[in-house]
Amino acid sequence: MITAKARAVDGPDKPFRAAEINRRDLDTHDVLIEIKYAGICHSDIHTAHGEWGPVNYPLVPGHEIAGIVTDVGAEVTKYKVGDRVGVGCMVDSCGECENCRKGEEQYCLNGMIPTYAGVDKYGEPTQGGYSTHIVVTEDFVVRIPDSIELDVAAPLLCAGITTYSPLNHWGAGPGKKVAVVGMGGLGHMAVQIAHAMGAEVTVLSQSLSKKDDGLQLGADSYYATSDPETFEKLAGNFDLIINTVSAKIDMDAYFSLLTLDGTLVNVGAPGEPLSLNVMSLIGHRRSFAGSMIGGIRETQEMLEFCAKHNISPKIEVISADQIDEAYERVLASDVKYRFVIDTSTI
Repeated sequence: MITAKARAVDGPDKPFRAAEINRRDLDTHDVLIEIKYAGICHSDIHTAHGEWGPVNYPLVPGHEIAGIVTDVGAEVTKYKVGDRVGVGCMVDSCGECENCRKGEEQYCLNGMIPTYAGVDKYGEPTQGGYSTHIVVTEDFVVRIPDSIELDVAAPLLCAGITTYSPLNHWGAGPGKKVAVVGMGGLGHMAVQIAHAMGAEVTVLSQSLSKKDDGLQLGADSYYATSDPETFEKLAGNFDLIINTVSAKIDMDAYFSLLTLDGTLVNVGAPGEPLSLNVMSLIGHRRSFAGSMIGGIRETQEMLEFCAKHNISPKIEVISADQIDEAYERVLASDVKYRFVIDTSTI
């Protein structure tokens, strides 16, 4: 076993504490990664707080992982010691089902194995990136381009791919009008990616407090959803809406902003059910969809795309002792726009 230092939480209302966890010895196709940075995702908070169902505590969250390969299994061919690599929201899948064969491992019909709060093929609980080391099979590791610094790369492994995948799948590009709901960790990535794809981009946020940031990152326009006139002015305007917020919103109001055959895609995952009036969809043949992350191939594609277009998340690097404070600030929308843990402080 490989011992790693970590930060763990013991229950929904418990603070993070120092811990030691065991990583498995390297199997033939495994890669040992020394984690340098780990991003904090809203999903970490939902899971740590037990909002998405029962959790097997103690829990080490973190699925935005950037680091360096320090050892490889006997049959590893994709990576070598010293490579700059990343790990996202999953660390394995069956590899055999129809979805896995298509490169859509995130939708594995037998259930992909999440980076934390899951159980791996050895029957052990998975623990995430708030730690110094992790062991992952080489097929679920991605290469970080040299032009992307490791601290900036970490949030791309969730926030980046979570927004890139639906924009890519639903064809954001020249001639398409795309709205991004929410200007947070996911939203500020969606704006940059949609702009780089060539779409006309609008941000829909509760207030105009982040308008300057939105326009600087590539938005063509920015509206406050707290203003009722916004929904009147923009009715029937968008081909694609990416909803990044993890809160309950008036879905019917946002459906009204879609054009004929427009699609609203939810990537935010609220802790409570959403409701809608199906007539909001029927009237203009609109669609309501969901999207998770991307497969490994698409995640690598996203990293190359971000490197090519100089796209990067805006981050605030923190120490491991600041995780609890960071969680509180995320819930208060007091971060621009992603916290990243310097794991050398663990």
